[in-house]
Amino acid sequence: MTTDKMPDGLPVIHREVVRPEWIDYNGHMNVAYFVLAFDLAIDALWDTLGFDDDYRNRTGCSTFAAESHTTYQREMNVGDEMLFTVQVLGYDAKRIHHFYRMYHAQQGYMAATCEWMNLHVSLEERRVVPMPDDVLAGLDRLYAQQPDLPWPTEAGRPIRRVGRASKV
Repeated sequence: MTTDKMPDGLPVIHREVVRPEWIDYNGHMNVAYFVLAFDLAIDALWDTLGFDDDYRNRTGCSTFAAESHTTYQREMNVGDEMLFTVQVLGYDAKRIHHFYRMYHAQQGYMAATCEWMNLHVSLEERRVVPMPDDVLAGLDRLYAQQPDLPWPTEAGRPIRRVGRASKV
C-alpha cells in the first residue's frame, strides 16, 4: 500500500521501519518506540517548516513539546514499515497543534495516532516567544494544502475509565 496519499487523504511525511531493539517482551513494538517513531515524524515536519540546526543557530529558538497523547490501535512487529501523515489542527504565533497517524505500509491499517502541542521557545530566555513570519507563512501554506478533513476522532480526548469505579 505504499502510495503517495494515505486513507486519511494526506501525503506521507515520514517512513520508518520497526527495528529489532524496539521489540519488547510481548513480541511487538514497545510503547516507548511508538512515541520515538512519532517524534521522528515530527522531525520531518520540522524540516519541512525549516526548524533545523541552521534555524536554531540563527534564531536561538526551537520547539518544545508541551503535551502529547498517543493511541495504540494495532501491533507493529520487527521489520514492519510504518508510514506517517500529519494534520495541522491549529496554530498561532507561539503554538502548533498537530496530529499524526501511523500506518502499516504493506497492510494499510492505522496502527497508532499521536497528538502534539508544541511551543516555540527562546533557548536563551527559556520562555515561549512568537515564531518568525517566514515560519508562520510555511504553516499557512501547509495548512492550506490539507484537504478539508474532519477533526480526528482520537484528538482532544481525555483518558477515562468506562464502567463502575473501583475503590483504591
